[in-house]
Amino acid sequence: MNADQDSRLIDSELTQQVIGIFYSVYNELGRGFSEGVYENSMAIALKEEGVPFAQQYPLTVWFRDKPAGEFRIDLMVDSRLVVELKAVTRLTRAHEAQVINYLKATGVQVGLLLNFGDRPEFKRLVFTDAHKQTHR
Repeated sequence: MNADQDSRLIDSELTQQVIGIFYSVYNELGRGFSEGVYENSMAIALKEEGVPFAQQYPLTVWFRDKPAGEFRIDLMVDSRLVVELKAVTRLTRAHEAQVINYLKATGVQVGLLLNFGDRPEFKRLVFTDAHKQTHR
């Protein structure tokens, strides 16, 4: 099994469950609402499904053992899946980079970028120890 196959297996059951919830929320609400409405709707649906999560999860970025900045992750699911929500026309590399940076800062390996745009769109992003070696 190669590294790409391994990365597809990381938390695949949890990511599939969250993607299913994403489509359910999108199908029920449609497009056009603010990101906050979708975030709250995802939180309601995750809670109804019994999926543990934290909304607006605080994240401190450290540099040389000192806090360098603070961010909030839209949803941290089961302490092992970063979920970033967007309501834009299309996802960009900058959106992907945001999730990768959250993964780097938290040590979590898998993130989902979910877009409630003109059409539902998602990207599953992985940042493992193998990726860390190639990004130094």
